[in-house]
Amino acid sequence: MTNARENIHEYTVSELSGALKRTVEDSFGHVRVRAELSGVKLHSSGHLYLSLKDDSATMDGVCWRGNVSRLSFRPEDGLEVIATGKLTTYAARSKYQLVIDHMEPAGAGALMALLEERKKKLAAEGLFDAERKKPLPYLPQVIAVVTSPTGAVIRDILHRLADRFPRHVIVWPVPVQGEGAAQKVADAVRGFNALAQKGAIPKPDMMIVARGGGSVEDLWAFNEEVVVRAVAESIIPVISAVGHETDTTLIDFVSDKRAPTPTAAAEIAVPVRADLMAHVAQLDSRLTGARMRYFERMNERIAGLARGLPKPADMLGALRQRLDDLVDRLPRALRHVALDQRAKLGRLEGSLRPNGLRQMVAYKRQEAQAISRRLDPALERSLSDGRQRLSAAARLLETLSYQGVLARGYAVLRDAKGVPVQHSGALLPGMGVEAVLQDGRAWLMVQEAAASKAPGPKAKSKSKPKPKPKPKPEGVVPKQGTLL
Repeated sequence: MTNARENIHEYTVSELSGALKRTVEDSFGHVRVRAELSGVKLHSSGHLYLSLKDDSATMDGVCWRGNVSRLSFRPEDGLEVIATGKLTTYAARSKYQLVIDHMEPAGAGALMALLEERKKKLAAEGLFDAERKKPLPYLPQVIAVVTSPTGAVIRDILHRLADRFPRHVIVWPVPVQGEGAAQKVADAVRGFNALAQKGAIPKPDMMIVARGGGSVEDLWAFNEEVVVRAVAESIIPVISAVGHETDTTLIDFVSDKRAPTPTAAAEIAVPVRADLMAHVAQLDSRLTGARMRYFERMNERIAGLARGLPKPADMLGALRQRLDDLVDRLPRALRHVALDQRAKLGRLEGSLRPNGLRQMVAYKRQEAQAISRRLDPALERSLSDGRQRLSAAARLLETLSYQGVLARGYAVLRDAKGVPVQHSGALLPGMGVEAVLQDGRAWLMVQEAAASKAPGPKAKSKSKPKPKPKPKPEGVVPKQGTLL
């Protein structure tokens, strides 16, 4: 009897995996799954890997790169979604998974819960604090706009700016919804801030981030952390103009000014030129009036001060009268001075007669002869006194000079540097010294050092101290000594 088990078809692993894959895909070729996202991971290839779970089960899911780019929101852990796709198997790991073609949040409530949680987190970091907000320039020279280049938003902003006050506008085109929109908006904000102050592209004084209205999913790119943090880091003041007046995104809380619409953002950015010109004209008129009133007050004050001053004619009349008086007195004064000088000259002329001069010269000559007679004896006495002092100094020098000591049989020893040797301890065997004698000099060499030591502190001894020898002249040793 043939064993029944032998009649069962034998499958390879690949065949069985393929059969199972076809069975699952045929039975669940199009399914919608409501689940909570977990383990969301965006691969470097662009594919999205995640897990779909509920209270009691978990299923793997994958969304290929082409479908990821069409998502209207950024999938995150904990978000409840409705995923549409087909169920298939992954033979390499013996697992089944949902290949997602489309995914959307499971209602606005899920997105709003995520939005509220993110808002609390960013607020706790201080990104929404009023102290961080920068004042807007009153009249910016360059305005940057971050928005889609094809929508009606940019046309509304440019048209409104042209009506109010034309300015230089730089547009950074970005997608405003879908996968990757948030990152591109953030890159645009950081790109404008990175421009050089005096580069080829002027750095904006103000920035408008704008988008038209839409659903929560459509505006979700402006709720992403990357956009909020880029606006918070911006050193350029930012006006947020996302959606309509009733739409609120996280960028509205972090921007320096929120506009209800993109058109309102243009109105906030610049004043009305006509109104500004009228205001300037009004200020100019007020300035002119103030200047005229100031001049009038100054004229009145000067007139009041002038009334307290004397008349110029009165002040000059007394000076003219004094000048006339001096003019009359001047000739008489000149004649009087001339007469005085003539009389003084006459007196001096009398004292300069030749007889008087000859008498004065004779008197001075006699006085000089008398001084000359007294000068010769005084000079002789001065020279005699000088000779006596010089002789006394010579005798004293001879008495004190060491030459006299040499004449008595002593010699002066000098070392190689010419320094007198004062102590026997300074003489070392083999050392050359110069001996200065009465009648010349001689070089000597020390053969044996002196037994005595150089002078210095001596150790205390209990024996009776010996009497000190009489000191000899420093640097002088007896010619007959045995040191050499």
